[in-house]
Amino acid sequence: MRLPRRQFLYRAAGAAALPLLSTAARAQSYPTRPVRVIVPFSPGGPTDVCARLIAQRLSERLGQQFYIENVAGAGGNIGTGQAARAAADGYTILITVNSYVINPTLYAKVPYRVLQDFDSVTLAIGFPSAMLVNPSVPATTVRELVALIKQSPSKYSFASPGFGTPSHLLGEQFRVVLGLDLVHVPYGGSGPAMMSAVAGDTPIAFAALSAAVPQIQDGKLRALAVMSKNRSPALPDLPTIGEAGYPELDGDAWIGALVPAGTPKEIITLLQREIVTILALPDTKERLSTLGLDPVGSTPEEFTTQMKLEMEKWAKVIEAAKIKAE
Repeated sequence: MRLPRRQFLYRAAGAAALPLLSTAARAQSYPTRPVRVIVPFSPGGPTDVCARLIAQRLSERLGQQFYIENVAGAGGNIGTGQAARAAADGYTILITVNSYVINPTLYAKVPYRVLQDFDSVTLAIGFPSAMLVNPSVPATTVRELVALIKQSPSKYSFASPGFGTPSHLLGEQFRVVLGLDLVHVPYGGSGPAMMSAVAGDTPIAFAALSAAVPQIQDGKLRALAVMSKNRSPALPDLPTIGEAGYPELDGDAWIGALVPAGTPKEIITLLQREIVTILALPDTKERLSTLGLDPVGSTPEEFTTQMKLEMEKWAKVIEAAKIKAE
């Protein structure tokens, strides 16, 4: 039977609206069960602390438990690979750091593809690092430190938590871009690397500001610059690396949220909106500030753009420094 034109249009419009109604209903009902939040590192670190803060608030706001699952190993690759294989239904979230975009160049093989296996939710938190020296080093600015290293090739060394860590790459970027003869000394974690710098065994260090603030305040280390585009509220008088004269050396780390590729867009939109709201809460901002962390809260598109830029940037550093993780 042929329908009158007006009746046909009404039915066609109704049929077209069904997917929209179903996706809207899905977003309104999500989540209906607990949500797993994978952190690909051990408990207790900054990523884990921030993930737990966000998960707790998501649980409170959305009425279902968002629980942390720490899956550490291989610089974050094991947990990230597990998240990449999860169902794209909104019930698995990955909260990770910028090693996510560094590892595909650093390792011969990783169990995920950065831009294909995940969809961005938000770049949640800025994780500033600082250039530090032992107080015995006669340099109070980055320019003075560069001059000292050039005057005494191979004399100075820098500590890092290990090969391929963001701190190591910041030091290699410093060495490669400025053509410095600087020795890298890797340690088995940020704690031992920091203590080596405090003792003066390795007089230079690049470290997360959150870990370095107590040492700086106690006078055990001298901070020359924060390795980011913006000053940190934790040390507002500390200049940025750009203000110190070397804008090409900025390298903020970050903590971001991702979901398996193909997760419904309306769920991504909901998660992004909720996380950004959580980061803007006064008590959340205060808590992050005490850790030396800066809330960001980007759009998914902004986060994806940031990752693309960083993949290219750090790949150049890794290749120039000939770094390969075991």
